[in-house]
Amino acid sequence: MTSSSSSLFASLSSLAPHLFSLLALLVLLEQVSYLLKKRSLPGPPLVLPFLGNAVRLVADPTVFWDRQSRLAASSPLGLSANYVVGRFILFVRDSELSHRVFANVRPDAFHLVGHPFGKKLFGEHNLIYMMGQDHKDLRRRIAPNFTPKALSTYTSLQQIIILKHLKRWVDLSSPPAAASGEPRKPIVLRLLARDMNLETSQTVFAGPYLSREARERFNVDYNLFNVGLMTLPFDLPGFAFREARLAVDRLVETLAACAGKSKERMARGEEPCCLIDFWMQETAREVGAAREAGEESPPHSGDREIGGHLFDFLFAAQDASTSSLLWAVTLLDSHPQVLAKVREEVAGIWLPDSDPLIASDQLREMRYTEAVAREVLRYRAPATMVPHIASEEFALTDTYMVPKGTIVFPSVFESSFQGFTEPDRFDPDRFSEERREDQVYKRNFLAFGAGAHQCVGQRYALNHLMLFIAMFAALVDFQRDRTDGCDEITYVPTICPKDGCRVSLSVRCAQFPRLSLR
Repeated sequence: MTSSSSSLFASLSSLAPHLFSLLALLVLLEQVSYLLKKRSLPGPPLVLPFLGNAVRLVADPTVFWDRQSRLAASSPLGLSANYVVGRFILFVRDSELSHRVFANVRPDAFHLVGHPFGKKLFGEHNLIYMMGQDHKDLRRRIAPNFTPKALSTYTSLQQIIILKHLKRWVDLSSPPAAASGEPRKPIVLRLLARDMNLETSQTVFAGPYLSREARERFNVDYNLFNVGLMTLPFDLPGFAFREARLAVDRLVETLAACAGKSKERMARGEEPCCLIDFWMQETAREVGAAREAGEESPPHSGDREIGGHLFDFLFAAQDASTSSLLWAVTLLDSHPQVLAKVREEVAGIWLPDSDPLIASDQLREMRYTEAVAREVLRYRAPATMVPHIASEEFALTDTYMVPKGTIVFPSVFESSFQGFTEPDRFDPDRFSEERREDQVYKRNFLAFGAGAHQCVGQRYALNHLMLFIAMFAALVDFQRDRTDGCDEITYVPTICPKDGCRVSLSVRCAQFPRLSLR
């Protein structure tokens, strides 16, 4: 060993005790900070330095959140605490406290983030992070996307895609031609339903502006994004989170190009055929007027910004909808009396053999089917929590002050089991005209959120679930391939049955309808 190496080694050796002491001090301060924030709330008494309980959260989110729920239920405040990657987190079980969070999205209280590390993924300026007048102005611009005329256009597109995928699912469940006497084979619907919803979102939102090649790239990037949602937020090369962030950039660029093409088409006065067209009709007119007057384009009219908001819509529609479709199949299978009533109602309104699309007025007549859809959303709220960050200290109760920087998780799922009659029972009749529990316990039905950021596309989402339930019940016979624990909840990142909804399918009607846009 050279003299210089010996000197370096000696220097490092002399520093080691000081570095160890500094590290120990940081760990101690972290624990003290956590305990001061937690106060008397239930939660782990000590946490792993720096990472906290992040490994447990990523490894098994179902167990992690179930534990937070049990701890919150044991607290008179309906709250529990934990610590993840340097952030203190608060789980809110009580419905009224959740409403208090939703009602105080403002600069000096809570910021909606959608995902604990969402700003790194979605960017700083997306719809979910906006508030105040700017947020109101953008929602006003978005309103034409969900008028009755627009929803009717989407309903037609949704049905054709649902039918296309139902045919494929039945084919996948069919035995090989050489073994036609064999029983139907079960298939796992989770990824199949996700693919159907992704095609639906692409078609409804972007319509003719996405080429086949663009759709294929879109699917790959969206899968990278989905994987990144469930990993540790290490924004470094080779990590899934970094791949997800880069994928979002590409997805937004693709959707921005769609917005630009739609503006051009709407400026020519053509009829809207997808969501972006309904949005761009007024925007194109305002952009044209500003250009003629020599003024700047109006706010929220840039292609890149619109692409980002479109991605928000797609994300909101995609995974939550997939979750609801899977639970609809699961619950219809386990409640045959409900399935029979859906089939009876649909048969009295829609006749597949005559090859029509379900018209918007026919969909509105399906009151029981709508009740089933609402009960699916209550019983298995797909987006179980809505993360917010406390931008300042906030008095959530008379005795507990939420510390600044806390990630707060109001639990939509827990709220759904408070107040309702026999809340642990799947009972669509609770939404009937006679019982109207959706009104009586309105403050507990938070599947679409509450306050200024309540889901703007909730009618679209409900229509999609109703159309799927109606067509699935009317067109196919199905049977769950039940195994122990198959209906347990798992997070992916929205909730779905543990087995991914494994079913066997066969054609129920004489033949599939030949739906077309006429």
